[in-house]
Amino acid sequence: MENLLGLLRIRVKKGVNLAVRDVRSSDTYVVVQMAKQKLKTRVIRKDVNPEWNEDLTLSVADPNLPVMLTVFDHDSFSNDDKMGDTEFDIKPLIEALKMNLSGLPDGTIITRIQPSRSNCLSEESNVVWKDGQVVQNMCLRLRNVECGEVELQLQWINIPGSKGL
Repeated sequence: MENLLGLLRIRVKKGVNLAVRDVRSSDTYVVVQMAKQKLKTRVIRKDVNPEWNEDLTLSVADPNLPVMLTVFDHDSFSNDDKMGDTEFDIKPLIEALKMNLSGLPDGTIITRIQPSRSNCLSEESNVVWKDGQVVQNMCLRLRNVECGEVELQLQWINIPGSKGL
């Protein structure tokens, strides 16, 4: 607990144009990993454009570690098929949290992160002040697969008694 900075809530919104791994579709789910933590969404059957809208919460001790995300196709009688992976950095979100932002108008964009060769963003990602919270929306391109993107929303949760930022 003394090394814990806080919690990162990842809302796994949806997958877009995911690869087909079964006959005509895929039974998709997402695994999120950071350090030794591993969380997964529910399986959505026969959908290459699934909408999970599911919150996964990671404990963050080291904000420099990337968050890894892998999409799988669930198979009943064999190993699940990997449908691509991606990773993202939480440093822009952390930097925004360290600023004194109270009093900002709702919807103010604090930081813009452009897609580049060094990240997996498929479009600009904005860190925004919304309802008294710092929130980051992102659309990530999957690697090691022919197609697919995953849309996420990140939000930080401070924990009483943690080291904090």
